[in-house]
Amino acid sequence: MGASSSSCVEESVYDFTVKDKTGNDVDLSIYKGKVLLFVNVASNCGLTDVNYTQLAEIYTKYKDQGLEVLAFPCNQFLKQEPKSAQEVEQFVCTRFKAEFPVFQKVRVNGTTAAPVFKFLKSKSSGSLGSRVKWNFTKFLVDREGRVIGRYAPTTPPFAFEKDIQNALESKPN
Repeated sequence: MGASSSSCVEESVYDFTVKDKTGNDVDLSIYKGKVLLFVNVASNCGLTDVNYTQLAEIYTKYKDQGLEVLAFPCNQFLKQEPKSAQEVEQFVCTRFKAEFPVFQKVRVNGTTAAPVFKFLKSKSSGSLGSRVKWNFTKFLVDREGRVIGRYAPTTPPFAFEKDIQNALESKPN
């Protein structure tokens, strides 16, 4: 959940370290050159079925072209994600046949928000300014680690599939 230990200002998502579902550090620089879709997820939300179904399909369709979907469980909105990260992964793998990684549960708003989500929000304001409105807010990141799109919880992944395709067609500098 923490940022890298460098004292410089973070310029891309690759400057961050997050925790995997078991609490081990994951340096996001391992995703350099890939298009990333960060999503704060929840299992008991009215938006769960459509988002997980479409995220799984988009990931399967584009993973070989360099897309990674990074799911971060969040219990900050009406406590709609009571499960542990391991339970969330089991849920999405079993029910939705999802193959993308599920990370440790995070907060996305407030002073204790995960640093990577603070960064994502600072680079792309939504209808609530820098706050994440609800579960399934989606941030599209290009191959250089820059935020290039932010999508509302009610915007299903298929609605911005063209943006994903365009990002995948762009080669890193």
